[in-house]
Amino acid sequence: MSTDANALLPRELQSFLSCETPDAWIDEALAHPTLLLIDHAQCEKKAASTAMNLMYRYVGHTDLLTKMSQLAREELLHFEQVVTLMRDRGITYRQLSASRYAEGLRRHVRRDDPERLVDILIVGAFIEARSCERFARLIPFLDDELAKFYRALVKSEGRHYEDYLALATQYATQDIGPRIAFFAERERELIEAPDACFRFHSGVPAAA
Repeated sequence: MSTDANALLPRELQSFLSCETPDAWIDEALAHPTLLLIDHAQCEKKAASTAMNLMYRYVGHTDLLTKMSQLAREELLHFEQVVTLMRDRGITYRQLSASRYAEGLRRHVRRDDPERLVDILIVGAFIEARSCERFARLIPFLDDELAKFYRALVKSEGRHYEDYLALATQYATQDIGPRIAFFAERERELIEAPDACFRFHSGVPAAA
């Protein structure tokens, strides 16, 4: 990992992920800044939706309700900020097809609670941690305005990663270490495998 990215990311988050974002993805992101921002906005909106869905499904989990309410508000604020950045840069927000990343992780979620909730929360932690890592990797290559924005996002998404992981630990009936290790391997496979579709969480560009 670059020195700049390493300095921005907590050591625990770095060790949580089993691999770094490949350089080929960074090159692809820098070559397609419009796609990057559009999908980034879409990711923020999806993150808010995920938090809201958890609030509706698990109404008896007070700590989850509180954390997810805070997270949803913050993700929607990020969505607004990205859309504003796009507007100022003459980029029109539009719907994009989803990457395989989130679904590739969620297909391994167990069916019954409390295991289902624990897995969903662990997946949430990986998504937030990977977002953090990618923001940090991109910052040295961005213009001042976008770099400043992404630096702030590294901090907030880092808190979201911590919240998801803390809730997974709280609601688990046994050690979550084996499930974290399982999802870490699945996440690594998605990040390092060739991917025909460039998105914020996509794998190695197929052309690479």
